[in-house]
Formats: sequence, C-alpha cells, structure tokens
Amino acid sequence: MRLAQLSERSGVSIATIKYYLREGLLTPGHQINATTADYDESHLRRLRLVRAMIQIGRIPVATVREVLGHVDDDSLGRTIRLGAALWALPQVPEPDEEDDHVRAAHHEVDDLLDTLGWPHAKALTTISPAYRSLVVAVAAFRRLGYDWGPELLASYARLMHQVAMLDLDFVETHPSEAEKAETAVLGVVLAEPILQALHRLAQEEEAARRYGFE
Repeated sequence: MRLAQLSERSGVSIATIKYYLREGLLTPGHQINATTADYDESHLRRLRLVRAMIQIGRIPVATVREVLGHVDDDSLGRTIRLGAALWALPQVPEPDEEDDHVRAAHHEVDDLLDTLGWPHAKALTTISPAYRSLVVAVAAFRRLGYDWGPELLASYARLMHQVAMLDLDFVETHPSEAEKAETAVLGVVLAEPILQALHRLAQEEEAARRYGFE
C-alpha cells in the first residue's frame, strides 16, 4: 500500500506517519522510486502499536523508540527480549533504600517470592522494575499503618500468576518473535487498564452484594 492508503487504513495522518518515520518508530517502506515507497501489513500493525503506546499509554516518543528497539532485536532470546521491552516502559521512582519502611518491604517481598517458589523473580530483584514497584507499594501501605500480611499478598500473587499464564498463552498465538514481543508490550499498555477496570467493577459488585445500596 502507498503512504496515503496506510494513513487511511490506520486513521493516522500522513504528517504524523512521516514524523514517526523520521523518529525511527516505523521502518521505511520499500522504495519504489525517489518519491514513492510501498508499505505492508507489518507497517500497519506497528503503526497501531505506536499509536496505542503514545495515545493510550502516554509514553514519550524516546521511550517508545527504546521499547521498539528491544522488540526488533533478533539477537535476544524470547525471555530476554520480552523482559527488555517491558522494562523499558515507564516505571515508578526508585525506592528510598534508607527508609525503614522500604527495608521492611524488601524483606516482606523477598519472603513472598520464597513462599511462592518463584526463583527467577527472586534472582532478578536487584534489576527488576516490577520488584521495585512492589516494594514501593508495600512500603507505602506500611507507612500508612496498613499491613496486608504475607498470606494476603501471596493470595493476590497466585491470582496474578493465573493472569500471566493467560497473557503468555495469548502471546504464543502470534507467529513471529517480533509480534510476540509487540503483544507483550500491548499487554502492559492496554491490558493493565482493562485489569484495573475489571478489579474496580468487581469491587463495586461485591460491595453492593455485601452491603446493599445504603
């Protein structure tokens, strides 16, 4: 398809597509002549991914470029490729390691990973953004005087493991390694808001069942 057709099918203006091409978010099309290039379905798929990351995920262009660099890196194995792409997404601020609540949260989260029998997650604690995010959240609860406790945390973690299995089952339905990585990124940008919305709807439903509408 030509650039105009790519714009029409994607709903993205020609000017924006050209900007994405200049910024390296979209690979160049097959050059037909000095002024015309041809684009295919992979360009359309990538363009939709870029728009979702920028418009829905509100991810800066530079970060999108970094994420896509990992998505397209054929030298990486699948696990490292997925991890690198997801870790490049925006993360919470670093925890204050001098904070007593943070130190306590580290111990609690480490014990949780041992209880769950998640050795790979435990091995990545020094570099994993997800681990740091969990520590920050647990520390914030502690600072406010709330303690979920290891049993409740473990219950939530086991439910999320079921979600992760569904995520990767879906990722594996896509043929190429790049598409698998793209789908994993979309799982964060799009599926996490879906999970959050479902969580809130479930809370509303359960509250109404337990307490009525008074």
